[in-house]
Parts: sequence; C-alpha cells; structure tokens
Amino acid sequence: MSGNNEISESELRYDHMVEKALLNVVRESLEYAAENGLPGDHHFYITFKTALDDVIIPDHLKARYPGEMTIILQYQFWDLEVGKEGFSVTLSFSDVPERMSIPYAAIVAFADPSVRFGLQFDITNGEEFDEELEDLEDLLEDFDEDGFEGSETIANADVSPEERAAKEKKAETGDNIVTLDTFRKK
Repeated sequence: MSGNNEISESELRYDHMVEKALLNVVRESLEYAAENGLPGDHHFYITFKTALDDVIIPDHLKARYPGEMTIILQYQFWDLEVGKEGFSVTLSFSDVPERMSIPYAAIVAFADPSVRFGLQFDITNGEEFDEELEDLEDLLEDFDEDGFEGSETIANADVSPEERAAKEKKAETGDNIVTLDTFRKK
C-alpha cells in the first residue's frame, strides 16, 4: 500500500469482512437460542453501545447506562426475535419485563463463558484497524526475502513442499515468522 492512510474503495476491506463474519456467529447463536433455548450451561453476555440511534431500550436504562450496557441471556429472557440487522428480547429488570431491540452494529462484545468463548468488535468503522495496518506495513517494509534477522521463514510460496516441510520442522524448535509476502505490494 502507498503511504496514503486512506483506503480506496477499490481495496478489499478485510477488517469489515471479518467483523461481518464474526457478527454472523452472534446472529446464528441467537437464532439457535430463539429456536431451541440454551442447552446445558450455555449463556450469553452481550455488551452494546446504548447511545446509537437504532438501539431501542427503555429511557431509564439508557439514562443508567449512557455508554455501554451488558445483558445476560440465561434463565429469564423471553420473546427472543432474531433478524438480519439485529435482535429483540424481553428481559426482567427489578422484576419488571422490559423489551429491547439491539442492532448487531451496536454490539461491542459477545461471550459464552460456559465454553470460554468470546468476541470483541470494533464499531469505530476500522479507524483503529487502519493504524494497526500502518504498523504492519512498516513491519513489512523491514522484511526482505530472507525474513527478519534471526528469524526463520516457514511459509513462502517460492519453496517446494519438501523445503517447506524441512523449514517447518526446523522452526518448531525456535521462534519463527510466517511471511506475509504474498500480500505485500512489490
């Protein structure tokens, strides 16, 4: 990539693709829960931004949680409806049932502690990712065909399968770097 920090419309936005795929995991998990309930000890912690326009929660909850709120879907949740853009659920707050609708775009974290599974989302539209991408580009500029000094390259499109197997075996005993050479502009 050029030194330009802006990503053109013609470039692939892998960060957006990954976010979309991971949000699909959330959607499918919620669909399963809506259709079948939660099996065993499964339960969901869902953290979301409360101030986004499409988030619909009672005003008293929005006032109490002006930034983020975490809900737990475990024992007492009702009418879970899952759609393409978000989900709605009724939860009990101080023994009062409250309906809420949360778009997937507002979710910042999803976890199922029963199986030690969790996801975090960057809803800043990739701004932090762009900075990380810049750091990766700088790192790749320091990389040459022989890898970083003192490292062993274990993935390289120009080596035969036998050479790759030998390098992988050698790399098992020490630090190694997997090259991103195929993604680097030449």
